[in-house]
Amino acid sequence: MLNIDAPTTRASLPFDRLVTALKNAFASGCEAPLRHSHTVTATPGEPGTLLLMPAWNAASGYMGIKTVCVYPGNHGRKLPGLYSTYILYRAETGKPLALIDGNEVTSRRTAAASALAASFLCRADASSMLVLGAGRVASLLPYAYRTVRQIRRVAVWDIDTGQAHRLVARLCADGFDADVVARLDGDACAVDIVSAATLSTEPLIRREYLRPGTHVDLIGGFTPAMREADDACFDGTSVFVDTDEAFRKAGDLLSPIANGVIGPEEILSDLAGLCRAEHAGRRSAQEITVFKAVGTALEDLAAAAMCFEAVTNH
Repeated sequence: MLNIDAPTTRASLPFDRLVTALKNAFASGCEAPLRHSHTVTATPGEPGTLLLMPAWNAASGYMGIKTVCVYPGNHGRKLPGLYSTYILYRAETGKPLALIDGNEVTSRRTAAASALAASFLCRADASSMLVLGAGRVASLLPYAYRTVRQIRRVAVWDIDTGQAHRLVARLCADGFDADVVARLDGDACAVDIVSAATLSTEPLIRREYLRPGTHVDLIGGFTPAMREADDACFDGTSVFVDTDEAFRKAGDLLSPIANGVIGPEEILSDLAGLCRAEHAGRRSAQEITVFKAVGTALEDLAAAAMCFEAVTNH
């Protein structure tokens, strides 16, 4: 069994090819049971969470499982709060093929899936974006989006302004016209794309900030308690999801649904429907589109298989 480290995983998943791989994976589909979530009480008063995300595809011949360990108390131990691994198998036999860095798989497939959705949902002439967050996933979003649109101007907001400035410096070095915004308001959101990858539990994006024609990308929140947009962002806008799991997991959707702002039947399509051309995506230049993602094991499997094949020259 191969052991594929973080730098090799990163180099094996360039965004242009990864976006295409995800598009093909969503179009063809796979078996992806709901993720398992378990509370681990090994440390008194500081429970951890173990997530298990399996998937398999008989046509491709691959099966895999991602494990994610989330330990908020690690901050006090000067350790990362999250560890992730991915094990790839032969679907026909269960033979282990590779142990792959799960953090790189997760962050890169998340950014690529966001860009894939935007290829259907943001305007063709989109060239500017606001990124909420400056962490592992958020820092990748401009690079992923640049493979599907001519992104030139990037504004960055983060609760940690020092981290936001560090990301802006890197973006400028890589050819973007980037700067830091100190507050989220109508001026900050006067862009073509607003993309949020935070762990916020309070809405950061408000409908009053958005211009007609904006694409709103919500990929940070993955629990009922997490929020990145207010209910009004879902009122009269065109709403899309990555999978129907978003209805059960995402606070950004659970709240407006519970408050009668939008019904589940008003969600226009999931990402598979977009990739299969069952829905055309954006319909007008003035339309506000909203994409809510919680992630799916399908994306992990597609990224892991692409990484394995790149390393083994299959």
